[in-house]
Amino acid sequence: MASVTVKSAAGTDAGTVDLDAAYFGVQPNVPVMHQVVTAQLANRRSGTQSTKTRAEVSGGGAKPWKQKGTGRARQGSTRAPHWQGGGVALGPKPRSYKQRTPKKMIRLALASALSDRANEGQVVVVDRWGFDETPNTKAAVALLSALGVTGKVLVVVRPDDVVAAKSFRNLPDVHVLPSNELNAYDILCSDHVVFTSETLPTTAATTPVEVTV
Repeated sequence: MASVTVKSAAGTDAGTVDLDAAYFGVQPNVPVMHQVVTAQLANRRSGTQSTKTRAEVSGGGAKPWKQKGTGRARQGSTRAPHWQGGGVALGPKPRSYKQRTPKKMIRLALASALSDRANEGQVVVVDRWGFDETPNTKAAVALLSALGVTGKVLVVVRPDDVVAAKSFRNLPDVHVLPSNELNAYDILCSDHVVFTSETLPTTAATTPVEVTV
């Protein structure tokens, strides 16, 4: 079972913790991660785009000119797609992009993403954030600097930890995520994943990770 050094808010070593093999010890499955991430992005689409067909635009009831004798091409309506102000041919209509993904695939994608970051040494565990009762962005910057994490950082907090969430949320390269919403997409979009001892995923966690996409 792999282990990682637990850091304090000042960046010093505060012991070690074993990483749950069910989340951090699997062989990353790239096709499953791709399918789950594609479904997650598809489910975010609102699908409200819409265009009007020639039957839905106003006007065009009368024939523009008579069928023969004008020297021009015959026309039946000014609302045809090739006319200015006419309807759109084969345009988009409201639809659902939702994809159903099996829960086992979502769990495997999450474990694959976490295992990939753990294999690259990009999983950081802090014993506690060390913030006071009020949010402090300056303290959050100092904490990340002490941990030595750079690039895009995913900070996993407890769902009820409002102080930590507000402390990190103003940082442009930091994405704050509640522990019960941890997902493969946000992990793969980040260079480092920072947990606390309470939010580190385990099979015996009291707050399970949701498997919805």
